[in-house]
Amino acid sequence: MEKKIAWETYKAKDVKAAEKFAGEYIDFISVGKTERECVKLSVEMAKAAGYKDLSEVVKKKGKLKAGDKVYQVWMKKSIALFNIGSDPIEDGMAILGAHIDSPRMDVKQNPLFEDGGMAYLDTHYYGGIKKYQWVTVPLAIHGVVAKKDGSVIDITIGEDEADPVFCVTDILIHLAGDQMDKKASKAIEGEQLDILFGSKPLAGKEKDAVKENILKLLKDKYDFEEEDFESAELEITPAGRARFAGLDKSLILAYGQDDKVCAYPSLVAMLNVKNVKKTSCCLLVDKEEIGSVGATGMRSKFFENAVAEIIDRMGDYSDLKLKRCLANSMMLSSDVTAGYDPEFASCFEKKNVAYMGKGVAFSKFTGSRGKSGSNDANAEYMAKIRAIMEKGKVNYQTAELGKVDVGGGGTIAYILALYGMDVIDCGVPVLCMHAPWEVTSVADVYEAYKAYVAFISY
Repeated sequence: MEKKIAWETYKAKDVKAAEKFAGEYIDFISVGKTERECVKLSVEMAKAAGYKDLSEVVKKKGKLKAGDKVYQVWMKKSIALFNIGSDPIEDGMAILGAHIDSPRMDVKQNPLFEDGGMAYLDTHYYGGIKKYQWVTVPLAIHGVVAKKDGSVIDITIGEDEADPVFCVTDILIHLAGDQMDKKASKAIEGEQLDILFGSKPLAGKEKDAVKENILKLLKDKYDFEEEDFESAELEITPAGRARFAGLDKSLILAYGQDDKVCAYPSLVAMLNVKNVKKTSCCLLVDKEEIGSVGATGMRSKFFENAVAEIIDRMGDYSDLKLKRCLANSMMLSSDVTAGYDPEFASCFEKKNVAYMGKGVAFSKFTGSRGKSGSNDANAEYMAKIRAIMEKGKVNYQTAELGKVDVGGGGTIAYILALYGMDVIDCGVPVLCMHAPWEVTSVADVYEAYKAYVAFISY
């Protein structure tokens, strides 16, 4: 049952391919830090690979057939890509499903205030974070400001070397006696995650002169008023590019690898596999970190609606055919798992944990305690997955998310399983999951890509 480290199985060409793929992934994740940015990049890559907008096909009453490739964007935050196979679509699809939202801080709708001669932006954290990890690190702002006239302003501040960056302040160690006595979950409160935004007063102003200067800068450079914050979506992320890590450059340090480290290989696999027997689909969705809710989360109907449109454009739609298509599909819920960290060995059960560098990890179930909230994959499906991985010469391992009763987690797997399809979690092991900077293995990222190619090519 012992799995080899993937590097030990590689020839020189494999090492070169893995490092090249990791470099391309680093470029992607350095730019695509938010779900909107990921969707925009995905559309650009899909168009370059010959994919067409499904909405345009529907509008023009076009037809779809085997070999056609289309994508559907929903609210600029989720995307589904389809490669129409030669087999009848009611026989099911091969689906790769990942999420492109990540833990962060969101700017509130009435955020800007001044106190003590400094201006701040008030935030509300998104997803599960250790709040103390987000103080005193360089931060950037990504997002959009939608104005009443219908125009939308794209905002990115803190990523260019010429840009300023931002931060959340922390109390100096000399005065931190009370703070150090608190539980880690209380050392920094949610309402303390205010972004330090400036300190220069506007000449000629007496009241809130620093805030007034900030508003003038926002107006002059971005043409939006304070009230426009009400219709803004501004996300606070760590500033800076992803990087190779380790002296041997065998690791990747980046923000948002949960779950873009699975989303990117899924997307590239989808774009690189040309002709398929079973219709393949790549789902990149929003809101997983807060329960897959909302119009752009996996619980919404946008995916089901897109499949219905495809069947209709193939010329023979019926509700029964749609239901058969979804029930007969098989899916990899492409989401990360916890990598074994020797510094916290007590949290893991060593026989059933994902090790860094041993390849993509399959989790038959996730959930917590007694598998609560989990999709538990069938043994027959796991056997099929083993056969696919071995045929594709993929380095893979099986894992659970830590020791029983220590914690737990979930993915979008159970939502797709509601259709009756076979689903299993399959993703890259991650260290420091949900921290501002997460760690993955170059080899594991490449093996995930190989796994996804093998799956949709089967």
